[in-house]
Amino acid sequence: MIGTACHGCPDPTSTCSPEKFKAMKFRSSAITLAAALALPLSILAGEADLTVVAPYVRMVPPGTPNSAAFMTIANDGTNDRRLVKADSPVARAVELHSHTNEQGLMRMRQVRAIEVRAKSRTELKSGGYHVMLIDLRQPLKEGETVPLTLTFDDGSMSKVDAPVRKPQALLEAEQASAHGKH
Repeated sequence: MIGTACHGCPDPTSTCSPEKFKAMKFRSSAITLAAALALPLSILAGEADLTVVAPYVRMVPPGTPNSAAFMTIANDGTNDRRLVKADSPVARAVELHSHTNEQGLMRMRQVRAIEVRAKSRTELKSGGYHVMLIDLRQPLKEGETVPLTLTFDDGSMSKVDAPVRKPQALLEAEQASAHGKH
């Protein structure tokens, strides 16, 4: 019986039995499959270093065209990371913003990215960095959730469901009013 040319042997003139050739071909396919399966894990490994904590979207009065999302992003990794994009189906446009003090006036500005340093947390909060939801497609109701997709500089994404909450000042005013009725 004539053997099949062996691709695993250093001698190109060597031949293998059909059984040995099939076994080597299966082993080669298994190694290729294992490598292919490991690839997405290494790509997603950077995302595991980032955690989104306590996300929420500010409730706004009906007819108000814009709102904002706030959260803390924790980076437990050893590399600095950047939030470079955010998306949500509830708004026609979603931008990364910051507030700056210009000659005593607070101004909101779009930023290209929000830095999240290694082994630290970056807080997206009112008066600082935030995700701006522009031209809302629907009214935001307290208790509903807003889906957000955050994209980072390495291409990894984090999908977040942010509950809609009343602004803190409104909550405090309601609590003070309720307390005064006792």
